[in-house]
This record gives sequence, structure tokens and C-alpha cells, in this order.
Amino acid sequence: MTRRYFGTDGIRGKVGDAPITPDFVLRLGYAAGKVLAGADRWAKSGTRPTVLIGKDTRVSGYMLEAALESGFSAAGVDVMLAGPMPTPGVAYLTRALRLAAGVVISASHNPYYDNGIKFFSADGNKLPDEVEAQIEQHLELPLACAPSEQLGKAKRLDDAAGRYIEFCKSTFPASYDLHGMKLVVDCAHGAAYDVAPHVFHELGADVVPIGVAPNGFNINDGVGATAPDALMRAVRANNADLGIALDGDADRLQVVDSTGRLFNGDELLYVLVQDRMATAGKVEGAVGTLMTNMAVEVALQRAGVKFVRAAVGDRYVLEQLREHGWQLGAEGSGHILSLDRHSTGDGIVSALLVLAAMQRSGKSLAQLLDGVTLFPQKLINVRMRPGADWKASDAIRRAVSAAEGALDGSGRVLIRASGTEPVLRVMVEAAREQDALEHAEAIADVVRQATA
Repeated sequence: MTRRYFGTDGIRGKVGDAPITPDFVLRLGYAAGKVLAGADRWAKSGTRPTVLIGKDTRVSGYMLEAALESGFSAAGVDVMLAGPMPTPGVAYLTRALRLAAGVVISASHNPYYDNGIKFFSADGNKLPDEVEAQIEQHLELPLACAPSEQLGKAKRLDDAAGRYIEFCKSTFPASYDLHGMKLVVDCAHGAAYDVAPHVFHELGADVVPIGVAPNGFNINDGVGATAPDALMRAVRANNADLGIALDGDADRLQVVDSTGRLFNGDELLYVLVQDRMATAGKVEGAVGTLMTNMAVEVALQRAGVKFVRAAVGDRYVLEQLREHGWQLGAEGSGHILSLDRHSTGDGIVSALLVLAAMQRSGKSLAQLLDGVTLFPQKLINVRMRPGADWKASDAIRRAVSAAEGALDGSGRVLIRASGTEPVLRVMVEAAREQDALEHAEAIADVVRQATA
């Protein structure tokens, strides 16, 4: 299904450039409102649908929030405003409050000058492709306005943060607490700045918050899950037991232990699968992506757990989990899904699951990952001319085959196109770092020549 505006994670771009402009977002709110207002549930009940709008801390959020609110109101849809709220918090509140949909204004881990819009359905899941397609169809229709007596109203949901904090705490075992633990919590100057520290503090931890002073321009700037060096320094400086880093909209997680070692989403997936096996007895399978480290796949299979690779993107991990009826999946970037806890990836909830696994086992993260040594990966981004048909290149195919033959099952080669820029990502994974580097550079040289 071809979509003009919606990508794998909503609509995203640079603020001021199409489509992230106030006029487009106004039309988007109206189009989404018309689709939601026409849904059977609301048409049959005769009630007015309500949507929840949350956002991160980008300065552009004020403008886009106002435009969305106007569009929904013009379509006859009521609006609740949550203010700064993690993406998974919007998903939870949409489901808990029995609303028609949730909307998040965020560009996740991107810099402040980007922004985006993503939608959640009434059940807290990302909108199905067919609903996004309907919204795009309505975007082509003229903007109109409901009669005054049918216009939507707006109100602020004052207890949004408190509701979500209690939900996060409910995912941590009632028989455990975090007393005696010192945690550094890095909120990336993003949506979780006034939520995440409270969750861990109220469970008993001594919390050292960083990345909690948003000014509209510093989201993800040198802090958070995409810049974990700040967390490593803070853990060492404060003699903390553990560091937790979220990204701008708090759906990603990276963890640092007291020695400064960084644990990514691949490793944390293995920890959670092992913990689930210890408590539930068996885990049928888990889902990673094409980028998941091969060492984790091998370790899971050795433990008798089936492993499936999805395309890169938590949306595709979720699709595979549903298809197989499994619960646990992750991306190395830190999107971790535990479908028996939440309908979407949640950095805070994932951190609590990791902490529970540590308490349950009495082991450190390093001990829980004993025997799992990540294969070295080398990733090279190669710019290519727009429209270059790299898949048809015999030279690239030969280079990939040569590398795979040399690795002989002890590594992987992956080439994929970026979804946002004319770049090919060349990744080679091997048991030896030198092999990964040499093969990646050799393939990248061929790609440059074939796509220049």
C-alpha cells in the first residue's frame, strides 16, 4: 500500500518544510477527525469522539498542537491536551480513557528542528495501514468546518502525568522495590523529564536525574539514549549502581552499569527472555530485526527460543510478534516490546523489567549476559545518487557474495537503503572485528563506484 505522507512511524520532517507546516497539520487534524468521526463506534452511539494529544518538549510543539486542535475541532472531534508526555504514555492513556485515538507530536530521537505526528488507535496500537490510507484520502478533500453547534471542544488533562506514573509502577512486581539502589536517569531533555524520575523515586530508588531541563531546543542534544556518553560520565561521577537513558519521546532505552558498560536493546532482549523463562518456564520465541546482533540470535537458539528477524523499525517487530503470538521483541537502538505489559515500546517500563530481572536473579547485568559476547559490527553509510538502482548492480552482488563466502557462516552482510536520505547502509558482522571492518570497506568501495 503506497502512502504519500505516512512512513513507518507516522509523519516526520523538518519544521517549516512540507509536510511539517501549520497549514498541513491543520488539514491533517481535520482529515483524521473526519475518519474517526465516521467510524462505526461513534456513528452508532451518536456520541462525539475524543482524541488525546501529547507532545515532547520541542519549541515547535506549541504551534503544531494548536494546528491539530483546530483541525479536530473543525471536524467535530473533542480534544484532550496532555502536554509533554512520553509516546507510550499517550498510548496507555488513550486505551485507559476509552478514547477514539491518541496523537503524539514528536520526532523521537531527532534534533529539535525536526518534528512529527504519530497516531494511536483506541486500543493503544499504532494505526493500521488502511486507516492511515483513509486519512491520506481525506487530505485531498477541501478543508471545511462543522456547524458551530457541532464543533469539537478542548480541555486539558491535568492528571495525565500522574496516571501514567502509576501505570508504569504497576508493571514492577509488588513484592520488589528499588530501595538501596542509586540510579542515574537521563531523560534527554524530552517528554519524560517530569515523569521518569518520579517513577523510579516512588519505587524507592535514590535518583540522580539528568537531561531534565528542556528549553525547546536541547532535546536529544548530547544526552539521552542516542548520546549515552553523558549517562556513562554521570554514573561514574555519582558512583551509581545503574544508569537509564531514554530518548526524546521515551520509547527507547539504553542501560549503563556501574563500570560504565553500555547495554543495548539486543542484550536487554536476551536478559528479558531469560528472566521470562525463569518465571514462566518457557518462551516460544522472540523477535529482533535485520540489525540484531548475531550473538544474541545464537544464544537464544541455544536456549531453545525461536528467533525471527523483522525489517528495521519497531512497527515491523510488533507485526511479527502478533503474527507468531509472542510477547518479547526489540531493536538494538532500544525499542523493546513486552506485549503482556504494554501495547507499544516503553523505555520506562522496559527499564523496570530489566531491574526486576536483576532483583529476581540476584545478578548484575554483566552476569546475566555471561557467555553472550556481541559480534563486532561495522556500519558504513554510502551516499548515492538519487534514484540509483543499487539492487540491479552485479558488482554489488558479487562483492556481497565474496564477503559471505569468506565469513562462511560466522558473520552476516546486510545492505539496506535509508528511508529518509539517498544513503545505502552497508553492515558487516563477524566474529573478528578486523574481518567486519575489511569486508565492510570492500563492499562500500564497490557501492560507491556502482551508485555514483
